Amino acid sequence: MNIILLGPPGAGKGTQARHLVDTRGMIQLSTGDMLREAKSSGTEMGLKVAAVMDAGKLVTDEIVIGLIEEKLTAEHGAGFIFDGFPRTLAQADALAALLTKLGQSLHTVIEMRVDDDALVQRITGRFTCGDCGEVYHDVTQPTAKADTCDKCGSTNMVRRADDNEDSLRTRLMEYYKKTSPLIGYYYAKGDLRPVNGLADITEVQNSIEAILG
Repeated sequence: MNIILLGPPGAGKGTQARHLVDTRGMIQLSTGDMLREAKSSGTEMGLKVAAVMDAGKLVTDEIVIGLIEEKLTAEHGAGFIFDGFPRTLAQADALAALLTKLGQSLHTVIEMRVDDDALVQRITGRFTCGDCGEVYHDVTQPTAKADTCDKCGSTNMVRRADDNEDSLRTRLMEYYKKTSPLIGYYYAKGDLRPVNGLADITEVQNSIEAILG
């Protein structure tokens, strides 16, 4: 079962992906994580990634698809979760071609719908555990003990520098310009399944479970 989590920055894609990894044994493919891993791997593809990133350039779609192909052929689980990819229509076409080449298919695309103003309020209070990645919020999901991760006990709490209103609205505009056309793309294919991304985390989990069956 291969799925895409689609939604703007802060919609909760990472949180839901981790839940599916824990409960279903799926494998999360985050482009950011894959690029960082490849850069330090020393492989031929990793050297390409390192050269591009060290030069301050954007990694090409061809390289990202290459990294995804490596993961799809090397790792085995209960399916893959595409988190942060595709971002454009060209990437969506490339992913479809890759899955066909490997004899695989896309099960569904889950669109996490949000209200922009509510999302801004959510994100400006967000912080994460720098060790295990668990996500918290000043108001809606604080840690039980101040500055201490409930999951792993770390005190390494991190706030992203761009988790402020101005930066977030800039990121949202970039998302709507480049990535929102994917909503129409996957709707036309009959793959799109919307959920309320601003609902309680457990409610969102239940909605996704109902879709996946």
